[in-house]
Amino acid sequence: MVLGRPGNTVKMGIVGMPNVGKSSLFNLLSNLQVPAENYPFCTIDPSTATVPVPDPRFDEFVKAWKPKKQIQACLTITDIAGLVKGASEGKGLGNAFLSHIAAVDGIYHVTRAFEAKDIEHVEGDVDPVRDFEIIRGELLAKDVEKMEAQVALLEKKLITKAPGVKDELASAQKALAWIKEGKEIRHGEWNAKDVVYLNTQLLLTSKPVVFLVNISEKNFTEQKSKFLKNIKDWVTKNSPESPIIPFSVKFEQHLKEVEAEGADAKEKFLKEAKVPSMLNKIITKGYEALNLINFFTTGADEVRAWTIQNGYKAPEAGGVIHSDFEKGFICAEIYNFEDWKACGQSETQVKAAGKSRTQGKEYLVKDGDVCFFKHGAVKGKK
Repeated sequence: MVLGRPGNTVKMGIVGMPNVGKSSLFNLLSNLQVPAENYPFCTIDPSTATVPVPDPRFDEFVKAWKPKKQIQACLTITDIAGLVKGASEGKGLGNAFLSHIAAVDGIYHVTRAFEAKDIEHVEGDVDPVRDFEIIRGELLAKDVEKMEAQVALLEKKLITKAPGVKDELASAQKALAWIKEGKEIRHGEWNAKDVVYLNTQLLLTSKPVVFLVNISEKNFTEQKSKFLKNIKDWVTKNSPESPIIPFSVKFEQHLKEVEAEGADAKEKFLKEAKVPSMLNKIITKGYEALNLINFFTTGADEVRAWTIQNGYKAPEAGGVIHSDFEKGFICAEIYNFEDWKACGQSETQVKAAGKSRTQGKEYLVKDGDVCFFKHGAVKGKK
């Protein structure tokens, strides 16, 4: 699927069944405190936070330029209340929760892969693959319901012979047939007209997914779990392009407590644990799943990372900064982070080595590019 053009903030929704660690993960990522109690639906309204996207290149630019202002790329994360079997039919306030998923660009699908007598599971026992199937089934059922309504509406509009309706109906019928077979929209082969139409529908199964497997602290430090093989087999079969990240809410909470004691305590804890925190990886994998990259603007006044979709041409990238940069685009002076680093982190040396080039309208901006846009006056403006 081709997403709409993002600004410097994009959204990932944390989705899963109740009591799998969603809200606790949200708290860890956001440093907020959303209620995370041992009963279903302890939170109803979605909680949202904006978190910086870790990028070592940004850190190096800041260190070199020492700017007055620095702005990282950001990812907006939304904690969506737990879904249960029958959500697409309204069970467990499912219709409201499913509408919250429609409002995000991608999904962190959290499942629970640890057993604990003091933490109840809405299905009675722990079975991550079953939980994946339940959530997937509810998303598909809601998409079928929506597309059936769309097909019926477009069939009525077809009588009016309004422009474009015939193509939209063909795309809607094609999508409906696909999901009725139990296949998710993001795995389909769609032509350009299909993509344009489907991007207006916000279908739940069109969104990229990152699978997050919450395991016990002991299993995480030992890097093993009896559930992981079945999870990997299921994801390989049903969503092979989606990453799987095992993590432990308990481990991350423990690490947060140790961090409060200082950097030395944190370093000692991680050295003894022999495993890293997964929080940064969770953020960056969500960013990558949305097919997003960063380009940079640098200088003594400001160093900034800008979010664009991979495949943007230079004028489109400039338009993320300001619409006039796209409308009045003349050219862009561009070099890449890797060349800058190889040239001693010196912009002067980059230019001397011929690594900074003037690029035109057809240039595809690459991840890690540093861009300086030149534009002319836009019609109707001074």
